[in-house]
Amino acid sequence: MKKHFYILYVLLIGVVLPVLAQDVSLYQQFNGRYDYTAIGNTMNTVENGTLGPCTILTSSSSNLSLNSDQTIVAAYLYWAGTHTGDFNISLNNIDITAERTFSDAIDSDRVFFAAFADVTSIIIDQGNTEYTVSNFDLTDVITPYCSTGTNFGGWAITVIYEDDNLPLNQLNVYDGLQSVPNNLSITLDNLNVLDNENAKIGFVAWEGDRFIAVNEQLTINGNVISNYPLNPANNAFNGTNSFTGATNLYNMDIDVYNIQNNIAIGDTSATIALTSGQDFVMINNIITVLNSQLPDATITIDDDIVSCGDTSIEIFYTVYNSNSTDVLPANTPIAFYAYGEFIGTSETATDIPINGSESNSVYLNLPENSEPNITITVVVDDDGTMNGIVTETNENNNSAFSEIELQIIPEIVVLPHLVGCNEGFETASYNLYEALQALNLNEEDITFYLSLEDLENISHSISIPSNYNNIFNPETIYVRVERDPCYEIYQFNLTIENCPPYIPQGFSPNADTKNDWFNIQNLFDIFTNHELHIFNRYGDLIFVGNNEKPWDGSINRGLNNNGEIVPVGTYYYILNLNDPNYKPFVGWVYVNY
Repeated sequence: MKKHFYILYVLLIGVVLPVLAQDVSLYQQFNGRYDYTAIGNTMNTVENGTLGPCTILTSSSSNLSLNSDQTIVAAYLYWAGTHTGDFNISLNNIDITAERTFSDAIDSDRVFFAAFADVTSIIIDQGNTEYTVSNFDLTDVITPYCSTGTNFGGWAITVIYEDDNLPLNQLNVYDGLQSVPNNLSITLDNLNVLDNENAKIGFVAWEGDRFIAVNEQLTINGNVISNYPLNPANNAFNGTNSFTGATNLYNMDIDVYNIQNNIAIGDTSATIALTSGQDFVMINNIITVLNSQLPDATITIDDDIVSCGDTSIEIFYTVYNSNSTDVLPANTPIAFYAYGEFIGTSETATDIPINGSESNSVYLNLPENSEPNITITVVVDDDGTMNGIVTETNENNNSAFSEIELQIIPEIVVLPHLVGCNEGFETASYNLYEALQALNLNEEDITFYLSLEDLENISHSISIPSNYNNIFNPETIYVRVERDPCYEIYQFNLTIENCPPYIPQGFSPNADTKNDWFNIQNLFDIFTNHELHIFNRYGDLIFVGNNEKPWDGSINRGLNNNGEIVPVGTYYYILNLNDPNYKPFVGWVYVNY
């Protein structure tokens, strides 16, 4: 409900009409190993509001799922909505008539109802299943409420169960129908607080708006309570169910809060206060659960995974709640120490029942200068400062330790260079495995990389090591060789030498575009300063060529230096590469047409 409509009405009529609400008071009390859960659902299709659709469902469903050792002792159905009331509905096709009714109003045009029925026999009979409330029809009465965003309908079932694994609890069920804005104070009496450990309070409330949080605050005994992230301290009633984690219960709430720090041993009452600067909220049902029992947390280190050459380790552990009389709550902190220094934290993920346990793992970063053998100490119920947050039956059995052996990578082994043949532009093709031939390794254990970072991250490996073309000259190649359970690193350089030329035994300068010149391969791109001398069979120099002038069979030296083509025959050549690594090449080439 948007507060400005309420203020506008007061200004128009000058007075506030009487409120029809009924005070929330104790309905039933259970003493023993009891706790409760709640299910329910909204009839709204979306959050109500002036711009939303003016529609409402006539049925909706929710699932009940109790553990096998939880025995149902009571189940109470509450339903509520817009207008004066629909008090005859169905639950799983069983007709339900309201045994008690409640009413509230903002003004004469905006009145609301709530209803109650004991459905214990139905819930015991059907047990864990889907429950559907149907024949709950507000279709014909919601239209006048839509323009002010007060159209709503919903239902909830609170299920009280007995479990021999629970501590001795006092469970009180209160109900009525009281509302805000602006301020609401409810005193809950008939309490008997023997121990406040894990004390909790739950609510069934109607018409809360998720997107309205103006000065909205819920307190108990003057202390603000919240259940983040479902119920922030500034928006307690926002369409959620704390038991199921649902966040789409439009304009209704099934919430539960831990209040152990807000109620004291010996208390016989507690004061609930709700303030709201705009949101209109009606409280229909309140349940308190108080106990006098305590958990007892212990822990073991079960295993570890050590990354090769890495000071990051994964620790597997189990938290136990043995020899206890209460559950160990979720989010109980767990601290890890090495060399007496705090190195990491975790927490329990769920409530651990009596004699129950929970296994999990955590990643820890050890100091960079850690020794190969290190002792890890783990302490449950430790916030990292050697202080706990959970009161236990035994505060001296929370730790365990384990010796961890780190996997150290050996020093990098430098291998001889792998020399390639220059194929032009200082590149060559390499079979990288040849650099490792002397090591007698399995190729499936070997990967090659261009950087240590890629090697360590096992990323961007060289895809075809048997046919690799270098990028730089020289170029460093890093090799990762997998070992059990670690790996070794090798490195070698790729260097390039000029390839010797391939000299053909003949050619045919007949202008047929095939083999028309003395095509000495790897010559013109690599040995650019070469000189070629051609002699006839009499020893006369007839041609001198270089990188700009290959021999095409013509004569450019001697008495017949007129560019004529030499006749068929064998000619002697001297090829001087002008490279200090090679002597001149000499031989015969046959010219034929």
